[in-house]
Amino acid sequence: MKRSHCAIALAAACLASSFSIAFANGTKDTAATEAAVSVDEKGENTAVASEEAEKKAEKGEFAYFHDIPEGGPVEFHEVWGYVMQNRENEFKDDMKVTDLVYFSADLNCYGEFDSIPKASRFSSFKGRKHLSVTCQSRSLAHFVLDPQFGITKKVIATLTDAAKSYDGINIDFELIPARDTQHFRNFVRDLRASLGQEKWLTIAVPARLKTIADDAFNYEKLEPYVDRIFIMAYDEHWSTSKPGAIASTDWCRRIADYAMSVLPKKKVVMGLPFYGRTWQAESYGQAWYFSGVNRIMGENKVREVQRENGVPHFTFDKTIKVTGYFEDAYSTVEKCKQYKEAGCDRIGFWRIGQEDPSFWDWLRIK
Repeated sequence: MKRSHCAIALAAACLASSFSIAFANGTKDTAATEAAVSVDEKGENTAVASEEAEKKAEKGEFAYFHDIPEGGPVEFHEVWGYVMQNRENEFKDDMKVTDLVYFSADLNCYGEFDSIPKASRFSSFKGRKHLSVTCQSRSLAHFVLDPQFGITKKVIATLTDAAKSYDGINIDFELIPARDTQHFRNFVRDLRASLGQEKWLTIAVPARLKTIADDAFNYEKLEPYVDRIFIMAYDEHWSTSKPGAIASTDWCRRIADYAMSVLPKKKVVMGLPFYGRTWQAESYGQAWYFSGVNRIMGENKVREVQRENGVPHFTFDKTIKVTGYFEDAYSTVEKCKQYKEAGCDRIGFWRIGQEDPSFWDWLRIK
């Protein structure tokens, strides 16, 4: 393992804080994306690639010993990247991305889209462009998916029209009530039929290690209707869990092994996080019982209070332990390598702009 003493503020590296399937009819899978990728035609050797990456790292401002991946770049058939509205400038046309997912057209409380982002924002990008569609609550998902409310057909019609300026639609409904499992599958099926075979339909699904009974995101049940399944292999640990990796290497490998065992290889897009997360050992930002306020004052030796119009208030200083887990080029390349070993030839990232920039030197597209 090579090491380079370089720099990006660790706080910046710990950025706080996505997904696809459809009918496989062959023509979509062979669509050329040559202009969207930057592949070394001459077959640059691994020593040169590693040397160049190290030079770039040394010019940066890393706050820690920044490990350099071993070997050469990892090669994939497709690379998917999510780009968020209002952060479009974080995407660069020379990034090694074949499929750009524009996040997002979001359903409001009326089952309507307040706005649909314009694909023309990325007119210079020559790869495939997918519109991400989101639904942010369980109650709203029920309202949109249950046919008794008359919303489902309207949503499908709107998305079919929006797809005219995109290569496809990416469904990212992450909060589906169990009672609406079949409604969700019917929605995906009917949207597939409405889009026709010239447009892609992809879907983002949570990570699974096994088949779960009555799972709205059952991979095998959704697979017949979609072109790609983007598996969100991240948030192994989350904001309210104990501290830990967003996506540990072993955990990701188990997810990939399961996905490859139940899905056609060409439909699997293994997702990886670019972001990090921090946890603090103690937090005092909340509402309190009187007994709780009295307790923390005692623990922190607060013996006096000030009064503002009769209302007591206090302050104290506290040293708090912060733990952060994040991804850099080394950790991301290691996961890419293991996905390749598992037989995965398609990979994706949530999201563009959060990455260690030196990562792109370690990625190639076939």
